[in-house]
Amino acid sequence: MSNNPQTSSPSNRHRLEGPKNHYIAYLVSILLTILAFAAVIYTGLDKSFLIFFLVGMALVQAIFQLAIWMHMKERGHVYAMVGIIFGFIVALSGVAAAVFWMWW
Repeated sequence: MSNNPQTSSPSNRHRLEGPKNHYIAYLVSILLTILAFAAVIYTGLDKSFLIFFLVGMALVQAIFQLAIWMHMKERGHVYAMVGIIFGFIVALSGVAAAVFWMWW
């Protein structure tokens, strides 16, 4: 047996988040969804601002859920992050090409 407390304690190897962080993350996700829904329901907003706001809220929600629920903020997820970023670049290129083609 090792007398070194740093190697024998399981809490030093992995830090557990616990349910408190998951409850907070769930409430923030619900709040972001309610904000986007309220923006659509409110008819006094300009259409271009509403589209910009909804896309921004979708990006914030996606980044938040990747960081909290998919644990991308922790170490060891380099390949997953590279794949997600590459997929985002490919999708953005496809949308840009489609918009360019329609307006040309």
